[in-house]
Amino acid sequence: MSKATKSIRTQVEGRDLIMERIFDAPRELVFKAYSEADHLARWWGPQGWETTIQRFDFTPGGEWRYCMKCVDKNQEDFFGHESCGLAVYQEITSPEKIVYTDSFTDQEGNKLDGMPEMLISMEFVDHEGKTKLVTRTQFATEEVLKQIMDMGVVEGTSSQFEKLDAHLKQIQS
Repeated sequence: MSKATKSIRTQVEGRDLIMERIFDAPRELVFKAYSEADHLARWWGPQGWETTIQRFDFTPGGEWRYCMKCVDKNQEDFFGHESCGLAVYQEITSPEKIVYTDSFTDQEGNKLDGMPEMLISMEFVDHEGKTKLVTRTQFATEEVLKQIMDMGVVEGTSSQFEKLDAHLKQIQS
C-alpha cells in the first residue's frame, strides 16, 4: 500500500510505516534541525502546536523529552490538549542517520500504559542538491500500526514537515 499527500510519500510494509519527503536544503542543515534542541523547538509538532523541550541529550543512549500543546483555537477539540513524548537515541551518524525509540509519556516523562513504543530510523539522503528524508517507523504489530495511522500520524507528520520546511527556508535566507 502506498499513498502520497501534498508533500509526503507513505508506504506500509508489514508493521513498518515508511514516510519520505524532499526538503530544499542541504543534508547537513536538515540533520541540524533534528540534532539541536533550539531548532527542534521551533518546528516540531503539527501546525498550531508549540513544543517545549524538557531534556535533550543528542548522544547514543541520550534522551529527548518534550511536550507539545495545541495553541490553535481553530482546532476546537484539540485546543489546549497536550501530548508528551520520550525519545531515546540508539544510533547517530552525522549527517546521515538517526535511530531512536519513541514513546508517549505524561508530563513527568513516565511512559503511558497502552500506548505503543516505536522504533524510528531516519535517513538523510543527498538528492540533487536537496535532502530526501526517509523515516521508517516500526511498530510491535500491524494492528498497532493501523491504530496509530487511524490516529492521524501521516497527516500530523505531513503538517510537521511543512513547519520544518518553513523553518529551513527561514534559516537559509
